[in-house]
Amino acid sequence: MELTKEEEQALSGEFGPSLASAYRILAAIGEATGAKRLVPVEWAHVSGVNYNTIGDAGVQFLEDFSQESKALVRTTINPMGYDLDHPEGISDRFRAEQERIALSYKRLGVVPSFTCTPYEVFDLPARGSQVSFAESNAAVFANSVLGLRTNKESALSALASSVTGKTPLSELRLEDFRKPSLSIKADFEFAGALDYGLMGYFAGKSAKEGDACVSLSDITKPAPAETKALCAGIGTSGSCGMFVLGNDQGDASEGGNRTVATFDKRERSKLMDELCTSEKGDVIALGSPQLGLAELEALAAGVAGKKFDRRCMVFCSRSVHAQAARIGLAGRIESSGAEFRCDSCTCLTPYVTKETVDSVVTSSVKAAYYFNHSNKVGVSLKDLPEIIAEYTE
Repeated sequence: MELTKEEEQALSGEFGPSLASAYRILAAIGEATGAKRLVPVEWAHVSGVNYNTIGDAGVQFLEDFSQESKALVRTTINPMGYDLDHPEGISDRFRAEQERIALSYKRLGVVPSFTCTPYEVFDLPARGSQVSFAESNAAVFANSVLGLRTNKESALSALASSVTGKTPLSELRLEDFRKPSLSIKADFEFAGALDYGLMGYFAGKSAKEGDACVSLSDITKPAPAETKALCAGIGTSGSCGMFVLGNDQGDASEGGNRTVATFDKRERSKLMDELCTSEKGDVIALGSPQLGLAELEALAAGVAGKKFDRRCMVFCSRSVHAQAARIGLAGRIESSGAEFRCDSCTCLTPYVTKETVDSVVTSSVKAAYYFNHSNKVGVSLKDLPEIIAEYTE
């Protein structure tokens, strides 16, 4: 990979060890992916914010790195582990380490967004712009819906892009990689967002190494909540970072050398058996990705005049909650007994642990995966209307 003189100077440490580390990360990725050069990015979105995700080593790395580094481009960050306004049930150790992480990012000069859906919160660059997104659902959404260009970055590569303003020109940043090599056909009518999430999860699992983009056909164009579920499902189960709707690209069966797989009711049932590990749940957790205004509106309409019969936590960004509060939406949801948890997410949340609950109810395929594999609790996976019908009175 060819570097400019300034990039070589930074790589050699002339501008400090932190910047040298950032360029080493980018150079290693560039060499591994066959990039010929680095290109500027307009926006970096960094994961690695939740203490449960990065642990003690990550906390120390961020503290050291942030002492002499600053974000050069707009940089937003993923949710933290808990809502600072609701520390109930969060250990003193976790709170202290999470605050160290937040302080490190503050020193870096990032926007304290604490959201996994930055595309719903911030003004968007022009289509075709290069960005560096580490959050998997956001990367898939950016490529597939917004026409932006990003690979599914790691926490470190997105952080390196933040402080250098650059990224290797490889994979989904190049036009050839944005052409689907895998086609997924649906053969039944979807009932809601859960089916889109399951199809995304199936597509991600079906994608092999090198399948950066997948074509999806025989589904109606998804609504915003369905699109988020689809992106989150793809991002959770594999390395694929983009989809196109097959019906927009010609019939998927005309895919030439594409591999073709069918998502049918049998495959749906197999995924539900994998992800749904409990019939009931002690608590309800909604929001992975975090809920936006459209989803909160649907939730408010569904619970109007009803009360949840068990604890229900609703995860969203603080900026979305502020908007919801201004228009009375948050109050309508809270009247059902639901509790908002801002700036945090269901994934690896310390609000839900095997020490406190046996199982959890969620409408999110991504949340179901992480509750099963990371939180080690049982999961009852249902579409949102099912949850409202079964757990309110």
